Amino acid sequence: METDNLIEIRNAVPRINTLAFTQPINWAVNNSQHWAIVGPNGAGKTLLIDILLGKHALKSGEIISKNNISINTIVKCVAFRDIYSLVDIQNSYYQQRWNAGDEHEVPIVRDLFSKGEKEWVEMLIDAFKIEDLVEKPINLLSSGELRKTLIVRSLLSKPQILILDNPFIGLDAKSRVVLNDLLTKLSLLENLQIVLILSHPKDLPSIITHILPVKDKSLLPVISRDEFVNDLSLQKSLFNRETNADISKLLNNQTTDQFSFGDALLFKNIHIKYGTRTILKDLDWQVKHGEKWALLGENGSGKSTLLSLVSGDNPQAYANDITLFDRKRGSGESIWDIKKHIGYVSPEMHLYYLKNVRCIDVVGSGFFDTIGLYKKCSEEQEVIALEWMKIFGIDNIKDVSFLNISTGEQRLVLLARVFVKNPDLLILDEPLHGLDVANKHRIKKIIEDFCTDDKALIYVTHYEDEIPDVVTQRMVLTKRN
Repeated sequence: METDNLIEIRNAVPRINTLAFTQPINWAVNNSQHWAIVGPNGAGKTLLIDILLGKHALKSGEIISKNNISINTIVKCVAFRDIYSLVDIQNSYYQQRWNAGDEHEVPIVRDLFSKGEKEWVEMLIDAFKIEDLVEKPINLLSSGELRKTLIVRSLLSKPQILILDNPFIGLDAKSRVVLNDLLTKLSLLENLQIVLILSHPKDLPSIITHILPVKDKSLLPVISRDEFVNDLSLQKSLFNRETNADISKLLNNQTTDQFSFGDALLFKNIHIKYGTRTILKDLDWQVKHGEKWALLGENGSGKSTLLSLVSGDNPQAYANDITLFDRKRGSGESIWDIKKHIGYVSPEMHLYYLKNVRCIDVVGSGFFDTIGLYKKCSEEQEVIALEWMKIFGIDNIKDVSFLNISTGEQRLVLLARVFVKNPDLLILDEPLHGLDVANKHRIKKIIEDFCTDDKALIYVTHYEDEIPDVVTQRMVLTKRN
């Protein structure tokens, strides 16, 4: 059966019952519409798109396209998880990004664009302002740079529908303006409709014509962008801001080793270079016991590289003057001696956490600082892990595989993993990446409540309003040419 719409889902019910929505799915996109699918984490937004793309077999219903053209021909989708496809992450390892000698087989960005028409590729490179990225190895890109690269690659085949899953997360302020301008330009092209998946109403660009609200695997009535923006009650019902997280009792019940130190970190004259590229030069930084810092800077300025020196994942740490918890790096301490005092999460860690294990086991791996759970938690540790999952509002998915939850829910699981061992130093690199507005509010409060006088904090974000109130100092990195 053909359709006048570019693509249409009619009365679709997935074969696997746990994937089913509350009602059969009916939704269509035609050539005069730009859509935003808006809802909280775990609402079913990404699941809806996966069903549209034919990733889940149907028990009943159908997915049809105009002139019966293949769905994969007319639709391209870009999501955070698609970064897996840029390099073979399954066969690489988390620290490989920092090991320059391991990158000889990693393609450069321009290699990813080889299948596109030359003039079209050059136009996209210019429009996204990524001229400085095209000769970089892919594994040296920041998460924001990877996202831009993915979007350009998705446009090479000139699809009729471009789906972008939370495209603004991980982008600095300048890049968000560039993306907004580019979406405006793309919306004016013939034969291209844009569909955005959004977890935050403030990310809603002006090009959007139709809103599909989604909550609890239910598709709510379609409304216009203007109606949605003005309907504050609908927004409130989608994103419940109430939070009852009280971590004081949990922290009081957690026994931790008494650990005394003056400086959480002391960096002197840091210099990091990959080939001809200098990432950090002549950098000094001191974070004292209990200090709360924001680490800021545009995409590619070296924030994640700097943090990799703290976590012990970057081998160049041993060629630099670095002191952590009053112990000079290279003086006999092991990487595990350092990690046991640090709670760390980052977009890069999220990418490499491809583990088909229960969510509670992912949280429990925080006790052992491993990517994956290679040592079984004690009964006491599992109780603590579950209590932290309750604090983060995710105890309902404790027995679900980490690979079978949404990206936003995965981020919440990895955040709970950070806190289980009650660390002395929190390093949170874009911790609210991909979270809806209610969860951002919840997590920000948890961080503020956790960071008492004894806790040190390094917090990375591209959004000023996400910086916790406890932060009193800033380090701003500048991108080097």
